[in-house]
Amino acid sequence: MKHEAIEKNSLLMAILITCVISVGGLVEITPLFFLKSTIPPLEGVHPYTPLQLEGRDIYIREGCYNCHSQMIRPFRAETERYGPYSKPAESMYDHPFQWGSKRTGPDLARVGKKYPDSWHVQHMDDPRSIVPESVMPRYPWLARNDLDASHVQAKMRALRTVGVPYTDADIAGAPPQVAAKKELDALIAYLQSLGTAVRR
Repeated sequence: MKHEAIEKNSLLMAILITCVISVGGLVEITPLFFLKSTIPPLEGVHPYTPLQLEGRDIYIREGCYNCHSQMIRPFRAETERYGPYSKPAESMYDHPFQWGSKRTGPDLARVGKKYPDSWHVQHMDDPRSIVPESVMPRYPWLARNDLDASHVQAKMRALRTVGVPYTDADIAGAPPQVAAKKELDALIAYLQSLGTAVRR
């Protein structure tokens, strides 16, 4: 059969294209069914604690991801400024992950333990008192608002269904870990957890 005959017969062309795409898709997808994980494990990466999990939700709620990415790309300029490039295993418990591409502010992938809690408290209350050229807005209400963690166990159960290894004991022990906390406490706990498994 000549190629010209295939091109002139649209039905035959559609059938052959479907066959080629199906075979190619099977070749690409089938091996993944036999792998336990496509992400190589990274020592030191753990699921978020209940307080960190609540802080992550505040991070998302306040739109922090609009200005801060959490992915260091494998380029010299980035690794010199922020540290080792991000690996997939660092975000394996993030649903959804916070890699992002927008950087009005610095990347936060390695911010954990870089600054003391007091620095974060001051920075959230008045960013320009620490970084005069900052365009970040103030978040003073985070220090006043009580943390509403009434759904923390439900969140942990939902994350367990998508592969985060929370145990029944982890879920049962969550409420005391978030009791009597402020939203700022949770956000700082989350920020302090970022990138602590990977260091220069």
